[in-house]
Amino acid sequence: MDFLMSGLAACGACLFTNPLEVVKTRMQLQGELQVPGTYRRHYRNVFHAFITIGKVDGLAALQKGLAPALLYQFLMNGIRLGTYGLAEAGGCLHTAEGTLSPVRSAAAGALAGVMGAYLGSPIYMVKTHLQAQAATEIAVGHQYNHQIFPPQSWKVALVAAMVSGIAVVLAMTPFDVVSTRLYNQPTDAQGKGLMYRGLLDALLQTARIEGIWGMYKGIGASYFRLGPHTILSLFFWDQLRTLYYMYTK
Repeated sequence: MDFLMSGLAACGACLFTNPLEVVKTRMQLQGELQVPGTYRRHYRNVFHAFITIGKVDGLAALQKGLAPALLYQFLMNGIRLGTYGLAEAGGCLHTAEGTLSPVRSAAAGALAGVMGAYLGSPIYMVKTHLQAQAATEIAVGHQYNHQIFPPQSWKVALVAAMVSGIAVVLAMTPFDVVSTRLYNQPTDAQGKGLMYRGLLDALLQTARIEGIWGMYKGIGASYFRLGPHTILSLFFWDQLRTLYYMYTK
C-alpha cells in the first residue's frame, strides 16, 4: 500500500507541476555550450517562457511529456517512499533499544533513493526529449522527433482518459469514503446518524482519528472501478465526436 499511495500522491502533484518542468527543461537547454551573448534567448525568465511556449507551441505544449512524467513519478516515488516505509514498518530503522537510528534512517533513505532513480532514469530521458520538442522558432537543444502516437489516434484519447482517471480518483476518494460511511452508519429511532452529524463532521473525524491516509482507504479499488469508467466514457466521447465531424462536414 505504501508503494501505491506514495506513487499516486506524486502523480497528483505532477499534474500541476509538469508545466514548470517543461519550462525548466527548455531554459536549461537554452544556450547549451554557447558563450553568453552569442545566441538568441527565446526564454528570458520563467514567466516569459510560459507565455512564449503557450503562444507559439500552444497551451497543450505546457503539458508535454506528461505521460512519462506520471510514470516516472509513480515509479520513482513509489519505490523511494514505499521502500523507506517498508523499512520503517519492519523495524529496520530502530536500534535494539527501540530508538530511531539516524545512521540506519540515512542508509535506508539513500538506498531507496538510488533504487528509484536508477529505475526511473530511462523514463526521465524520454520525458526530457518530449518536453524539449518545440516549434523551430523557439527550439533549444537537440530536437528529437519522438511521436508516441500518430495525430488523431484513439490511443491519445485512451492515455488522456487514464490520466484523467488518476486525477478524478485523487480528488473524489475522500468524499467517496465519507459518503460510504454516512450511508452505513447506525441511526436512532428518528433516523438521525449516531456517528456523524454530516459531511464535514465525517471528513474531520476521519482525518483527525485515522490520518490523511484514512481519507484514501480503498483508493486502489476506486481506481479500478472509476478508472475504466472514466477511460471508456472519454474514449467513446472522443470517438463519437470524431465520427460526427467526419460525416457532417
